[in-house]
Amino acid sequence: MRNITAAALQLSFTDDEKDDIAATAEMAVSAARDGADIVLPPELYQGHYFCRYEREELFERARPTSEHPAISEMQKVAKAEGIYLPASFFERDGPHHYNSLAMIDPDGEIMGVYRKSHIPDGPGYEEKFYFRPGNTGFMTWQTRFGTVGVGICWDQWFPEAARAMVLQGAELLLYPTAIGSEPEEPDLDTATMWKRAMVGHAVSNTCPVVAANRTGTEDGQTFYGSSFAVDEYGETKSELGRDETGYLLAAFDLDLARAHRASFGFFRDRRPDLYARLGEDV
Repeated sequence: MRNITAAALQLSFTDDEKDDIAATAEMAVSAARDGADIVLPPELYQGHYFCRYEREELFERARPTSEHPAISEMQKVAKAEGIYLPASFFERDGPHHYNSLAMIDPDGEIMGVYRKSHIPDGPGYEEKFYFRPGNTGFMTWQTRFGTVGVGICWDQWFPEAARAMVLQGAELLLYPTAIGSEPEEPDLDTATMWKRAMVGHAVSNTCPVVAANRTGTEDGQTFYGSSFAVDEYGETKSELGRDETGYLLAAFDLDLARAHRASFGFFRDRRPDLYARLGEDV
């Protein structure tokens, strides 16, 4: 058996970068000491979700990977606790800016950086003002437990992204998230469909999925938490409420999931020869 215990962190933020990073790090340590092998913080945990506005002064929040305090602090945690830690951050690379994630190993080393592929643009989520579409392609990382794939927030809505990562060997899919109310559609609550979309990825790829979201209200925008973990059948293993602060833990047997994936035949019966239309623009 190859067992892995994953944690998803859920908390609200003050918009004091130092305090928010410290709070996330403290919770990551608690999750690790409670048995987590890999700990997933929410998207852009180093402050408020600033993409609500288009303000050029907010580009100052971006730093290169090697200089970002959100990464260096999580490197310390990963090394001290012996865990894997996928850390989301606002990356500056020369004149370019990305919504990125550094996969940190138990030695505190960066295994690689993934840059968010799908960039949303709409009221309250105006990310195209800040972020260039990622140029890394979808990425997976080989851990000592198995292979992990990570998408970032808006990536989680795209079945192609999940399938691509599993085709690249992913045995566990992780999604750090910042999602909540829609400023121009106050009656629209996407929490249920948000979860259903990712449960669909778990089922159609026979692969466990874990999602971490923030909670709390930031300048009128309320994030709905609801972080969760499901197994390869889409069954909920652990979840948090809309307003809870804390972390969830979920254990997965990756060998068992692999056997289920083979027996279901989804990958045996794929017909790539029929899917050319998926690679064409509309």
